[in-house]
Amino acid sequence: MTTTSPYSFLVATWEGGGSVGPAVTVARKLRSRGHRVRLMSDRCNQVEADGCGLDFVAWTRAPSRPDRSKDSDVFRDWEVDTPPEQFQRVLDRIMAGPAQAFAEDILEELRREPADLVISSDMLLGVPIGCEAIGQKYAVLTANISLFPMEGVPPLGPGLAPAVTEEDLALHAEVAEGNRQLFMSGLPAVNRAREHFGLALLNSLEEQHDSAERIFLGTSRAFDFAPEQLPTNVRYVGPQLAEPSWVQPWQSPFDLDDRRPLILLAFSTSFQDHVGVLQRIIDAAANLPVRLLVTLGGTIGADELRPAANCRLVDSAPHDRVMPLAQLVITHGGHGTVTRSLVHGKPMIVVPHGRDQHDNAVRVTARGAGLALQATSSREEFEAAIRRMFDEPGFAEAAAELGDRVSREVAESSLIEELEQIAAGSRDALRAA
Repeated sequence: MTTTSPYSFLVATWEGGGSVGPAVTVARKLRSRGHRVRLMSDRCNQVEADGCGLDFVAWTRAPSRPDRSKDSDVFRDWEVDTPPEQFQRVLDRIMAGPAQAFAEDILEELRREPADLVISSDMLLGVPIGCEAIGQKYAVLTANISLFPMEGVPPLGPGLAPAVTEEDLALHAEVAEGNRQLFMSGLPAVNRAREHFGLALLNSLEEQHDSAERIFLGTSRAFDFAPEQLPTNVRYVGPQLAEPSWVQPWQSPFDLDDRRPLILLAFSTSFQDHVGVLQRIIDAAANLPVRLLVTLGGTIGADELRPAANCRLVDSAPHDRVMPLAQLVITHGGHGTVTRSLVHGKPMIVVPHGRDQHDNAVRVTARGAGLALQATSSREEFEAAIRRMFDEPGFAEAAAELGDRVSREVAESSLIEELEQIAAGSRDALRAA
């Protein structure tokens, strides 16, 4: 329990695969300290709120998925071929396009019940617009590395390592300019929303977060290609990794006396058209002396795959219980799965499908903690990669070293204390007024 006065927090997020877990983790931590915490997200996320005793509010005007199925997916990013095309859909369908709808929803909830502090996903640009409209203090929480450009950090998208050569610098500049143009395409919708609420127009999308009390990067400085100096209102606070409440109870599907090394194959909890690559990995491991546990994530049916004799399919499993037992994790490269694997000291094969996954993959491979393969890689290529991961102990050693650094940051994070301080300042300012 907190030794400070209880404060009221409204945590705003959306169903985007890895976007919900960090928000719920922070909400649970705040609630455990005696604060009043509400979670505002898509309708399908009520199960997460109910599972940890949070009051839940669904988006009504803004997009609000009823479930996590392929049919209700907002982006359908498997229909386009390149990261820029995928991110354009993110801008049009969540970040910028529905900004006014998100602003109206957050305002309606704040009028129903005020909050000392709103904590918003960095990808919901409408939430801070609504907060600005009434002078509501808010903080931004990312579920991954920063999507917005940061000086000294490689531009996101294709999975770039820090520049070393002049050619690297030229490529970084080219990608950064492409990203700038993409962000600018979302500016008209955001400015229309701001104009609707009588707010000054912006010159760029990233300016929207200038009014935030803090921008909390929900990742690790050790994991990221972190700059030497951060903007004054930006903090690394470590990955927020509590298990989702919908994960099923765990009982190993393998015989207790089966001592073959365990591989965890864990891809996205949102659909990314990944049945084919899952099957190729299953086939790649079929003739190896290993056990393969495949978590389907609620978006792939067991009847869509052909498991080999050494493979077991489960809809979900608590990764914090399974990862300590595994020798290798094979993942799509979502930030939560990658950083959780590192916290458990596990080397990885990362198979990016888009989004931020190429950028997470390069942060693994640059530290020697794993390999990256394409989603189109063959069965033979996956088998060779698995063999290499077991044959070369340096991968596990590097993963353990990086994982120790990430774990220390999580343990030393001041996120909750800073949120309480901001909420206290908000309440004091309101009383003074």
